Amino acid sequence: MFILKALKVIAYTFKNCTLDEVGSLVLEKETRPTRLKSLKEKFNFDELFYIATCNRVEFVFTTDKELDSALTKKIIKFLFPEFTAEQHDYYSVNAAMYSNVSALDHLMRISCSLESLVVGEKEILAQIREMYEECRDWGLTGDFMRLTMNSVVKASKEVYTNTKISDKPVSVASLACRMLRNHNIGFDAKFLIIGAGETIQLLTKYLQKHDLKDCVIFNRTLSKAQVLADEIGAKALPLEELKNYRGGFDVILTCTGATEPVITKEIYEGLLNGSTDKKVIVDLALPNDTAAEVVEQFSPAFISVEQIQEIANRNLEERKGELVYAEAIIEENIREFIPILKQRRVELAMRQVPEKIKEIKAKAVDTVFADEINALDENSREVLEKVLNYVEKKYISVPMVMAKEILMQQ
Repeated sequence: MFILKALKVIAYTFKNCTLDEVGSLVLEKETRPTRLKSLKEKFNFDELFYIATCNRVEFVFTTDKELDSALTKKIIKFLFPEFTAEQHDYYSVNAAMYSNVSALDHLMRISCSLESLVVGEKEILAQIREMYEECRDWGLTGDFMRLTMNSVVKASKEVYTNTKISDKPVSVASLACRMLRNHNIGFDAKFLIIGAGETIQLLTKYLQKHDLKDCVIFNRTLSKAQVLADEIGAKALPLEELKNYRGGFDVILTCTGATEPVITKEIYEGLLNGSTDKKVIVDLALPNDTAAEVVEQFSPAFISVEQIQEIANRNLEERKGELVYAEAIIEENIREFIPILKQRRVELAMRQVPEKIKEIKAKAVDTVFADEINALDENSREVLEKVLNYVEKKYISVPMVMAKEILMQQ
């Protein structure tokens, strides 16, 4: 559709690049406004909007230029002159490019998480809105992008509301928390956390939402454990102190990169310190941090990453079954957007009409017919003023209504 011809998207995601390669395209926050403004000016883009998340970097812009590998290469070379020639070639060839309606469809799909690593994640919409608002505040976007984002947000909300695409959790952290609740573990329980990597960090964020209070973090690198402990108000200890710990626990969360069990029979027996209360171990490591004999001899409720992944895979399949409904909602929103955009184009094109008509009226009254009007009595001048005001309003509204009707029929 010609009305959307100017909309273009260049996308780098986990689908066409490695995550490290995507990460190399992330613009530092400190220099982002300046670099994006320079990009817009260099290529004479009408509007520009930049997206960067953990697994995608995208450039959304409006231009009459054709979008192809040559233009993409020029953009990458301008933004990243330090890249090698091979990198410039790689990013120009491996870019996913969208124009016209396919660009709008793509923006709606990513905002609805249909193109995400985890289908149904709601965080992506918030991330895209935040980055759009940044670009808007920097003066990079205008009226077209405003309307486009309104439509994208509307479509996303309808997908999340009217489908089950985000109903069942698929992330390891959220599923682990849900399984803990299934074991009637309150978040006021005493937690021992072993490890301080990304998985543990995500899990503690979920636990924090439920007011995690009593927690001790063990990690091979104490400084890393201390950073996490400071964030959640916990205590940090070196991993080697695990064998000496006797402070009691209700739940152990563990995820390290160790190749041998971290929780051996002897260490676990010491951690129990004579307690006979029911314990829960959430082991998200591969291979498991918990020795098999611990589970066999002490019978804690044991939640493994394999169990969680099996549930996640089932949930993900169910979410994918909702894709057809989500895509139908997107198609309907694209159809609705075209008339909105056409009407806005008319409004912008006709916004000078009222001023022009007012100018004609003022010239007629003050110059062309000034002598004749001044010769009229007061009552006649009042009647004339009413007639002119009436005609002015009609002359303003009629052409705008007619222009809208004509354009909407195209």
